[in-house]
Amino acid sequence: MRYAGVGLVILAAICWGISGGIADILMNKGWDPITISFYRGAVGFLCFFVWFIIRFSRKWVYTSHLYLWSLLAGVGVAGNFTLYFLSIEASSVAVAATLMYTAPVFVLLISFVLGIERSSWLKWGCIVGVLIGIILLTGAYNIETLSASFLGTAAGLGAGICYAVFIFGFKKASHKGSVETALATAFFFFCVILFVFTDKQEMTDALTSSDIGWFILLGLVGAGVSFILYIIGIRKTAPSTASMVAMVEPVTASLFGVLLLGDQLGMIQLVGMGLILFTITTLSVKQSD
Repeated sequence: MRYAGVGLVILAAICWGISGGIADILMNKGWDPITISFYRGAVGFLCFFVWFIIRFSRKWVYTSHLYLWSLLAGVGVAGNFTLYFLSIEASSVAVAATLMYTAPVFVLLISFVLGIERSSWLKWGCIVGVLIGIILLTGAYNIETLSASFLGTAAGLGAGICYAVFIFGFKKASHKGSVETALATAFFFFCVILFVFTDKQEMTDALTSSDIGWFILLGLVGAGVSFILYIIGIRKTAPSTASMVAMVEPVTASLFGVLLLGDQLGMIQLVGMGLILFTITTLSVKQSD
């Protein structure tokens, strides 16, 4: 049980990586990324709402702080997806992914300022190692092929900050009351926020399209199952550790692309994957010790 928390976060990250591959399939079919994100969250919300109803009579805790932190977490999730897609549009996937996964830096800094955990050379070393691995994996080191812009850079960093907000929001909400209440509330606000940005006609078309099965699968894997695993996991580990362990997601997404989508990885990308996995394993072992 020593590795239970980290193990659950890793499983959640694997699900997120797979969901990235499913989303790529849907985008290749012509669906807008914001529409895909909306249905991912909407299916997740339905799962969490059912979970909430089932456990309603057994465990009910009502506090304003629980809903406030859940709302903050929902805003963080919506902001993360929206700014991430905006960063891709304004720059490139490599830049957006690298900037979004700077989240552990913000998590660690906030944890240090709030006194939640102490800064250490190990944590900073792990952060640097994971970021280097992601840069190698995404190819962001090749300046000539990147089209970074101020908007793309700002949006990518904003996505990382929103990811950090999401981690803290759920961490606080789970301490104030029921996890299922926090999840259902957060994803309700997630759906409301992304509904504003979603093309209403395309959103309606998706319901009657032949790709509805992909949307449902994406929601189940990318939210319904993965977020439950993740939320239980972060209750058993430090927030900065959870955010760094979750970075196995880009590795899983890359493997999904290689095995099922026909993508290819070069030696430098494989080195990046190896560096990420090695750093995550080292951090997990040290934390458990």
